[in-house]
Amino acid sequence: MRRGCRVGRTWGLAAVGIAAVLVVSGCAGTSAPPPDPLQRQPGQVFLYGTDGNTMNGVGDLITKTHPNAIDGMKGTVPLTQLTQAFKDRVLSIDPTLADFTYAAETYDAVVIVALATEIAGSTDSRAIADQINGVTVGGQTCDSIAFCMTLVKQGKDIQYKGISNQLGGFTDAGEPSASTYGILRFGSDNHIVNGLTQFVPAGNPGNATQAPPPAHGNNNGTSASPLHLGGLMSKTGDLALACKALFAAAKLGVKEVNDAGGVLGHPVQWTEADDETNPDVAKTAATHLIDDGAQVLIGAAASGLSLAALPIAMQAGVVLFSPSNTAATLSTVKDDGLYFRTAPPDNLQAAALADIIVRDGARKLAVIYRDDAYGDGLAQSTKQDLIQAGLTDADIILMPYDANPPKDKPVDFAATAQQVLQANPDGVLLVGYAETVDAVDALVGAGITSITR
Repeated sequence: MRRGCRVGRTWGLAAVGIAAVLVVSGCAGTSAPPPDPLQRQPGQVFLYGTDGNTMNGVGDLITKTHPNAIDGMKGTVPLTQLTQAFKDRVLSIDPTLADFTYAAETYDAVVIVALATEIAGSTDSRAIADQINGVTVGGQTCDSIAFCMTLVKQGKDIQYKGISNQLGGFTDAGEPSASTYGILRFGSDNHIVNGLTQFVPAGNPGNATQAPPPAHGNNNGTSASPLHLGGLMSKTGDLALACKALFAAAKLGVKEVNDAGGVLGHPVQWTEADDETNPDVAKTAATHLIDDGAQVLIGAAASGLSLAALPIAMQAGVVLFSPSNTAATLSTVKDDGLYFRTAPPDNLQAAALADIIVRDGARKLAVIYRDDAYGDGLAQSTKQDLIQAGLTDADIILMPYDANPPKDKPVDFAATAQQVLQANPDGVLLVGYAETVDAVDALVGAGITSITR
């Protein structure tokens, strides 16, 4: 089927009584037809982002040189509806936050690890890993640290329904079986218009693990050593802006676990290391955290950095638990059962992206993306979904760029922008981090502007 109506794809969520239907056409039955991109002005494009750059912080940086440049841009982010109470608690840790992307996933990662450790009755990394999936499935439902800990200490099996994992428990691979995506839109001030955010569930909770976890540990609820978490995330580099919310949410989780009595009779310890959004630095940072005594690493924030750090964690027998990795390759990576994530894989995000792109009527798309596990995986998955929706291979122009260029040879986004101008696409998808600011600067410099909606 080419260029016409196509039946949408559906992920059944019968367990929670909902269905996520991503309709990939502007066909009959919609409230209004999408704008016809063939009537756009020269240089105008539909602009799209992803979880790495759909943030107010990125918009603020763009505003310094190009006010309103991303007015109308849409992006997809793994996101659940956050209560103001939760946001206020995170803000109490870092009042400067402009975004909460992956805050819920980070908080839940800390809580899941704490509960798994209490159930294991040990701070041994392997014993913790063996309990993590089981914390999210079966058993009595609980949604607060204090109540969950009370149930665990009573010897009861639990199913932690946190902030980010309301729809489904973990799969055998240690990742969400179902999640929720937010479709966000930027307004005229380069900020996300919260009232226009749409939430789309995706995945299948029926894929949650059926494997029973080991029995509860039996040591009277104490341990010789405290649970020590190591924060392996970016304080500097292209992901530093995004990681502010992750650091704050992790600290909030540790604080609230300790306020509830800690784990196995001790306060949870927290140590941070900066991976600088660099794979080589991530390896060194992971080693330092492990040498410092961390049994679980919370991170890395980027999929490529986790792939770099995972062999270090495996060699030491330490858990690596990321709140924000989305590369689909991590679903099947060799991990010795030590890798987990609260973020859903990018094959689900790609479907959400393809949906909004085709709904807009875009018939030709340029994809400017980081040449790493995150960018490559999301770009290729989105391309495949768009082809299934009726576009051809030639309609989708892939434009990778170096994810870790030498400091003296930054990415030449000006050349990329000229290629986009010559290709004359209807839409441009930006898959990146803070370097998106430079990409937008180059696009504007080439005379390419965002179609407002």
